Amino acid sequence: MEEELVVQMAPESSAPKSGVLPVRIVREIWREITFGVGTWGALRPLIAAVLAAVPFLFLGQHFNRNHRRGFEWSFLQIPLALTLVLWVGLYLWSIFDAWRDAVQAMGQTHGHS
Repeated sequence: MEEELVVQMAPESSAPKSGVLPVRIVREIWREITFGVGTWGALRPLIAAVLAAVPFLFLGQHFNRNHRRGFEWSFLQIPLALTLVLWVGLYLWSIFDAWRDAVQAMGQTHGHS
């Protein structure tokens, strides 16, 4: 059973686009670099990961407004500090978790999730 797929494109309007050509080009390049979510949306996961990289404070979770998780992990690190391996695991997980939560928050604000 064969199906035929038909694609129709809307004709481009003949109205001239506003703006100077180099400015439009730079704006489009910047939009592609930031995935169309603006500077803050593109940098939010990076900032969350950098803040989470500060040891002992779990600032990435607080940055993502997960204050309860940040406080819980702060108290959890006290017994884990006795075993360095588990503390390092919690530290690395907190960096990844802060980055992941920032990406999810970015998707939810733009309706993608």
